[in-house]
Parts: sequence; structure tokens; C-alpha cells
Amino acid sequence: MTTTTPPVTLDDVRDAAARLRGVAHRTPVLRSRTLDALVGAEIHLKCENFQRAGAFKFRGAYNAASRLTPDQLSRGIAGYSSGNHAQAVALAARELGTTAVIVMPEDAPPSKRAATAGYGAEIVTYDRYTGDRVAIAEALAAERGLAVIPPYEHPHVMAGQGTAALELLDEVGELGALLTPVGGGGLMAGSATVAKGLHPDIRMIGVEPEAGDDTKRSLEAGRRISIPVPHTIADGQALHTPGELTFSVNRRLVDDIVLVTDDEIREAMRFAFERLKIVIEPSGATPLAALLTGRAGRLPRRVGVVITGGNIDAERFARLCGTGTR
Repeated sequence: MTTTTPPVTLDDVRDAAARLRGVAHRTPVLRSRTLDALVGAEIHLKCENFQRAGAFKFRGAYNAASRLTPDQLSRGIAGYSSGNHAQAVALAARELGTTAVIVMPEDAPPSKRAATAGYGAEIVTYDRYTGDRVAIAEALAAERGLAVIPPYEHPHVMAGQGTAALELLDEVGELGALLTPVGGGGLMAGSATVAKGLHPDIRMIGVEPEAGDDTKRSLEAGRRISIPVPHTIADGQALHTPGELTFSVNRRLVDDIVLVTDDEIREAMRFAFERLKIVIEPSGATPLAALLTGRAGRLPRRVGVVITGGNIDAERFARLCGTGTR
């Protein structure tokens, strides 16, 4: 009999939490009686929009970068991302006294690009619809001797992302369901590892934009499916296929993937701003959209939600929430 060791374990996440203590923020958990009444459940929002660099991505980036050898750190780090992981790697590199080169799509939100540069990273751009960001980053890494920290396809990244769920469950106790956005699958893989490890009966529900349903299709097919790069306001979830490592975890632990439209994402962003008094970016709003529309299905009494980030500039936020145009 052969066994396959999972790429991330509950102990890995606990180890990441110890490494992040005093470096990453322990983000607040928000409650709203209005939201509870609307969806018919007790909702606990883990607000990673208050994390350093504005999103949960700092957890995984720092956990992975902090494990590099002194020689690796002396040569620098490479990463690739539409924005949040880019900022996270840039900040992690600065915290660790090294440099970062980030491959970003040409159409990445200007505020995310500016923040990445502001943390001191060198930015290399590409066309997300025709270019291969992984190949570009790996070529740069080979040429310059850099260590690559991918946005999700790495055990230490997944473990770091899972610390948000670990904190949530530590603070609020057992939950009947946990909702997270799904892009490459690193947050869900880390979160599901924690949640199922602590509470085996919890329902893990991932949320994707309707145009970017690669994980839903992959879980239904039992194998990784590739789709054309989606056009969606949820830029952090505009991916064409799940990660190999992340999918190996999520196919075992995820109970359901639900889809939301761009218009529903806009409404969730508007609700969060007007009723919860927080600003969240489109990708971070997808699980809230799933709750508000009922697409998450019948809910248990207590539900957790990871609000993944708040990196959106004022102009784009006003455009999306005010007029409904892109």
C-alpha cells in the first residue's frame, strides 16, 4: 500500500502561525446583525483587508520567504501576480532585507502596481491574455539567481494562507461552514486543511466569479481543467486553471464551489461599504456576494467568511459601486 503525503498539514499551518507572530497582523473578525438577518445565520467575517499589504497574501509570502537561506536572500526573490501577492512578496522582501522582482500583467490595477513599486520591487509587465507569467518569472530567476515564491503553488505559501482560518477558528470557535474566494486555490487549501483538521464536519465552500469557474469545473471533472483567461472585475481570481498542489488538497477537502456574477460582486462591495463600513476589493467580495444572493445554499447556524483583501483605489471603487461599469 502506498500513501501520498499532503503538501500542507495542520502542523505546517501552526508552524507558519508561530513564524508570522509579531510580523503579520492578527486581523479583526467583524459581525453585523443586519447581515445575519439578511442571510439567516450568524456570520463571522475575517477581515484580511486589514492585513499588511492589504490582503491575506502577506501571510504566505512571508512564511515562504522567511525560510530561504541567507545565500538565497542575498540574491533576491522573484514572484508573479496580478497585485496582492506582488505587494506581499515585495513587502516580505523588504522586511527580510532583500530585493524583489515581480512579474505583473499590464492591466493590473494601477494602485496595486504602485504599491508594489512603493515597497521597493522591480516590476516586469506582460500581457495576461497572451503571455506566460510563470515562464517569464522562471527565466528571470534563472538569469539572476533569484528564488521564486509563487502565489499559491507552494507548501509554505499554502500554510501561511491557512493561518487566517486558524486565527478565525481560535477566536470564534467551531463553525458549520467556512467560505473563501478561490483563485489559484492556496487560501482554500490552507483554510480547508485547518478547518477540516480541527472540525471534520465543517462545510468548506469556495466562491469563484462566474467567468472564471476553472476550479468548479475541475472538481466536477475530477481533474484540472483549463479555461481561457477570464474577463472579470475580480482580477485576483482571473486564472485559467487551478494549481496542481492546491487542487490535490481541494479535491479532497472542498465540499462545494459556487459562482457569482460581476454585478453581484459589485452589490456585495456596495453592501460592505454602506452597511459594514469597510472597503473590499472585488475578489474579496465574492464570498459575501454568495451569501447575499443565496448562492451559498442553506446555511448552518454559524458561518465564517474570509474577506481576502481591500486593495482597490478610490476611483475604481467609485466606478464599480457607483455606475456598475468596469
